[in-house]
Parts: sequence; C-alpha cells; structure tokens
Amino acid sequence: VQLQASGGGLVQAGGSLRLSCAASGFNLDYYGIAWFRQAPGKEREFVAALRWGGGRIRYADAVKGRFTISRDDAKNTVYLQMNSLKPEDTAVFFCAARPLWTTNYDRPYEYDNWGQGTLVTVSS
Repeated sequence: VQLQASGGGLVQAGGSLRLSCAASGFNLDYYGIAWFRQAPGKEREFVAALRWGGGRIRYADAVKGRFTISRDDAKNTVYLQMNSLKPEDTAVFFCAARPLWTTNYDRPYEYDNWGQGTLVTVSS
C-alpha cells in the first residue's frame, strides 16, 4: 500500500498548482482519500477529501471556492487543483487514505496510509 504525492513547488500569490496523489497496492473502491497540510510550527490540518466511489466531497472553509479535489479512476490518482493561492497556503501537503468514508474525514488520526508530502510555497 503506497501513496505518492507530487506537484508541489514555488508559485506567486494568485497562481495555481495541481497536486497529484498516486495510489498503488490496493483497490480504492469505497476508500476515503484526503489532502492535509502542515505549515511550519503548526498542526496538520484538513484541506479536502472525497470518497472514491463518489457521493462525498468535502473542503475546509479556508480553501472552498479555490481548491478542487478530483480523481482519475484509470490512473488510481487523486488530484488537488489549487487556484488563487495565498501565502498562507504555504505548507507541506500530504495525501492520506482510509478504507471506507468516515464522518470524521477531517481528522488525521482516521487515516491509515499517508504519502510522503510535497512542499507548496506561495510567495507574496
């Protein structure tokens, strides 16, 4: 079971990035997949989540209207499209997975599998 996150980088405020989370080694049917982020000196915080089989998509208030989570079934990959980036979005972004959706989708402890993180830096 492996999650590989990629797509981070340096971008100016107002710019866009797309993060990818490629899953391998397990069937994603009914899995909950989420993105979290952790800024220096801060706790890991929820960004967005979806249920692989559809029907559930959730966002943190701080990113609603700017970020979009999506999936590609053929590639076993979840994406996080980030638009209108702000300096306060600067963080290491992690993808995470758990079997079955949970109402506690925004809690890091609910997730069994984590990717290695990808750094997003937004300059002002």
